[in-house]
Amino acid sequence: MNKKYAPILVVDDEPEMCWILKNIIHKMGLDCMTALSASEAMVLTESNKFGMAFLDAKLPDIDGLELARKLRKSNAHLPIVIVSGYFYQDDPTIEEVLQSGLIGAFVGKPFDHNEIVSVITRYACR
Repeated sequence: MNKKYAPILVVDDEPEMCWILKNIIHKMGLDCMTALSASEAMVLTESNKFGMAFLDAKLPDIDGLELARKLRKSNAHLPIVIVSGYFYQDDPTIEEVLQSGLIGAFVGKPFDHNEIVSVITRYACR
């Protein structure tokens, strides 16, 4: 894995989910920063450049898709992955944002660790 790859941002209001994703990312040899809310994530983006972002669809302050739109304003090419137990892969909302390019991938909860590794590999091993 590319050690020079920028850290990955994980945003989820469940600390356990942040911990799980962070551990998967670290086992791949990559750095990771976590946030429990969209506002916390936006503060992190002010002083850090991220290589990709995993966003929970439902956050306490705004939803993950709105956060994705905000992140796009400062980094148009940031690979964004929505991780959700609320939406499904074939949900019209998810299909629409995948087609529009707002997000690059969707992972449903609960997920298999290999799904996360596969998504990261798609972006971090270019």
